[in-house]
This record gives sequence, structure tokens and C-alpha cells, in this order.
Amino acid sequence: MQRIMKYLLLSLAFLAAGMTMAAQTTKWRDLHKVKKKETIYSISRDYGITVDELMEANPEMKSADYKLKKGTTVFIPFPSSHVVQAVTQPVQQPAENGKAVAETDVRNRAIRLGVMLPLHDINGDGKRMVEYYRGVLMACDSLKSQGISVDVYAWNVPEDGNVKQTLADPNAARCDMIIGPLYSKFVADMSAFVETHHIMMVIPFSINAPELYSNRHIFQVYQHPQEQNTTTARRFADWFADCHPVIVDCNDANSTKGPFTAALRAQLDSKTIAYSLTSLASADENFKKAFDAAKKNVVVLNSARVADMNALFGKLSAVTLANPDLQISVFGYTDWMSMADRQLENFYRYNVYIPSHFYTNLATPAAATLSAKYRQNFNQPMMPTCPRFAITGFDHAYFFLKGLHKYGKEFDGAAGRFGYPPVQTPLKFERIGNGGLQNRAYLFVHYKPEHQIELLNY
Repeated sequence: MQRIMKYLLLSLAFLAAGMTMAAQTTKWRDLHKVKKKETIYSISRDYGITVDELMEANPEMKSADYKLKKGTTVFIPFPSSHVVQAVTQPVQQPAENGKAVAETDVRNRAIRLGVMLPLHDINGDGKRMVEYYRGVLMACDSLKSQGISVDVYAWNVPEDGNVKQTLADPNAARCDMIIGPLYSKFVADMSAFVETHHIMMVIPFSINAPELYSNRHIFQVYQHPQEQNTTTARRFADWFADCHPVIVDCNDANSTKGPFTAALRAQLDSKTIAYSLTSLASADENFKKAFDAAKKNVVVLNSARVADMNALFGKLSAVTLANPDLQISVFGYTDWMSMADRQLENFYRYNVYIPSHFYTNLATPAAATLSAKYRQNFNQPMMPTCPRFAITGFDHAYFFLKGLHKYGKEFDGAAGRFGYPPVQTPLKFERIGNGGLQNRAYLFVHYKPEHQIELLNY
């Protein structure tokens, strides 16, 4: 007999009202898309709430010139007498060791998800995390069709907030999984909390989390740049073992990419792979001498600045014009993804490889569908960022919630646990010693000369 599952969908009414949200939970029952001939009264009646309750959830309705239009999305609250019942009541199962199986095993009840991020419209951090959170909600909605029920609690945890106050909310200890924080300074308190209460903690962006090495409940999505540099340098040496690396100096001692080229040189030296050093300041004739006519040359610039990138492509144009048979590829940086539209022809022409945690192709059916649903649900497009934060939130929530539903608290995020093709952000976790788990999924995004893009997983 199929279990009937309830579903709680939170939303961000405080944004619709142009307000910020305090460090507390918000509980919304559902989203409703207005149909033809529906009224505020008929919607209230259908959901068993009062007109006042509906208007409190949608403050714009209080405006004298407000008109309810077909296609508008409105927020449906719980009736005021049932707000405390926000958590889905699980179907009772036979007792096991004095506790109901449904309560102890997350696979037999609604998953309780907590989100502790800066959810406000005051600055860029808040706006980006609001969009990420909306992606989380869209994943919950998508999973609903698969019979996976999710109860969501959201707390606004701004940079100057008090995370201990947030964690004191009784609902926090009820969570099976918490997404957050954004800011590294909150990691220690949250780490101790989830370890005490046996809660899965997904750190979506913060890279400074020493607790990862001792707390088995932590999943960290992003690596520290130093670890990323080492990993990428090692993969470079493996992937391009038969090529001739050409490392190009941008002549800026403050370049943020110097640590990567230093790690790369150390890796190439350890594997006795010969390489050349040159500079953007070198005369064209001297620059050409760095290339090997008998091998494929892989060029690495120690800069992600647009001006340096343009200078490099200009010098490569001179080299290939004088030596049309020379094989050249360019190895870039994740930062270059944000310039792909403007540099697309150069990327194709110079066979560019970009290492990245993500790849955003809005033309794919999955990404196009998410973009359309986002606009429909929230009456605005996603921010034109790289990556798209709403899609990141969707990928993260879908992956972890489906994993919890299938494997319960034993879910470890390893490759092959279930068939989920990420829309933008691949996830593949490995345990760090006796501590938590870190995402080890990386891509080489390869812009091929035949105007095709391939994703190489490593």
C-alpha cells in the first residue's frame, strides 16, 4: 500500500514585501498558481484558511489597487491554529526498541531539512543565498512527484547574526540535514551542534572548515584553493603527460594564480615532464621559442585577468600565423567561465580546457526547464551569475534529499549511489580520514575547435 506523503514548501514572502527576515523559521504550506476566475476568498476557502491569513502571507494583497491575476504565484500559510503542526506527521510503523521506525528511520517519513544561510535582500550575499534557497525549494517540489516528502525550516543567518541563537530553536535539533553556513566563522558552533544531534551538515560554499577532519557528519562541497591547486596540477600532469607545457608569466607578483603555476611546476618536475617558461612581455620571436613543433603545446597563463587573457590570445595568434602547423591548447581557470560568452571564439580556436566544479549550459533541457520554472514561480529571472545559484541549490538539495530517502543516515554521497545527472554541479564525496566527506568531483570543460563543448570528468 502506497504511503500518502505530505509536503511542506517554504518560500520567501519577506522578499515580496520588500522586507528582511529575522533569525527565525518561516513555515509556509505551499505555493499556489492562480487560475482563471479564482479570487482571494475562493483560494482561502479551498485551503481552509481565512482571507486575513492569506493576505498576511502575501502583503501585496493589502494594497488598495491590488488585482489577483491568472498565473500569479501566491504563498499559502498553515492556518494559525495549526502553525505548530508544521512538521509532517509520519505514518506510524511498528515499534523498534521502544521507538517508531518511522521516527528513527528517515526513509519512512518526511525528511526534515534545515537551511541556515543569509536569507535577506540587504546585500549580495543575501540575494545570492535567497536564489540558492529558491533552488532548494524547487528541488523539494521536483522530489514530491517521486513520493519524497520534505519539511523545510529556514533561518536567516546573516554575517553579523548569532548562530547560537538560531541553533537554540527547538526545530533545529529536529532536522535530519542542515544546509549551511555561508560564513566560515559559524562552522565550529554548527559542527558541534550536528555532532551532538546526529544531523547531516552540508557546507555549500565555505572552504574553511577544520572540523571536516574530525566530524563525520559534515559534507563540504568546495575544497580550499590550496587543495584544489594540488589536485588540478596532478590531474594536469596525468592528462597532458605526452604534451609540452608552456607556462606564461603575466609579470604581476600579486597574481592570484601564481600558487597554481607553482604547484603545477612542482608536479611536472616530480614526473620529469619537460616544460618551457616564457612571458607576456617577451618579444614575439622569443615567445615562439617556448613552443615544441613535435608535440601538442599546452599553454598555462598565471593570470585570470581579462587584459592578460587578451594579450595571451594576441601573442598566440602571432605564433600560429607564423607556424600554422603548431599544435596549441590553452589551460585556463574556473574564473574564465564567466567570460566564456565574450571569449567563445578564442576558446574554440585555442582548444581551451577549463578546470571547474561546475558547468552551466542554459540551453540544456534540464537547465532551460529550471530557468522557466524559476521565472514562473518567482516572477523574475535567475541572476546572470556563473554558476547560477538557483541551479546550484537545486542540484545540492536534490542530491542529498534523494540520497537520504534511499539510504537514510548512512548516505555517504559517493559516486554511483543513484542515477542523478546534475544540471550544473557534479557531486562525488570521499571521506577524509575518520572525519567528514569532501566533494572530489571536477570537470575539464573542453572547448573543441569544431565548435563543440565536451565535459571530461576527473
